[in-house]
Amino acid sequence: LVQLVESGGGSVQGGGSLRLSCAASGYTYDRYFMGWFRQAPGKEREGVAAIDSDGTTSYADSGKGRFTISKDNAKNTLYLQMNSLKPEDTAMYSCAEDLWVDDGLVPAEYNSWGQGTKVTVTS
Repeated sequence: LVQLVESGGGSVQGGGSLRLSCAASGYTYDRYFMGWFRQAPGKEREGVAAIDSDGTTSYADSGKGRFTISKDNAKNTLYLQMNSLKPEDTAMYSCAEDLWVDDGLVPAEYNSWGQGTKVTVTS
């Protein structure tokens, strides 16, 4: 049974930083594609960043230069470091994984999801 548990969300002032974590269990973590996604109230879920099984990363334009996705295979944990946060980054952030995806930033590519962690950025 695949399980993904996010943590690290919270409330931060604009310009601040947060690091989100996604603890994975139940499968061979380092063989999977993983991504971070977010959904703001009234909006569709969108891709934020993705990392494939060999460590290649991709980012949505909204987070380029500010967000960094990484993973620690020894800890089975995925991270999203978010710097220079803006009020428009406010959303529920979720991690997802799948054995193979064609486009790591497309939510429909993934079958396993965590419950999410809420990020609020105040102005």
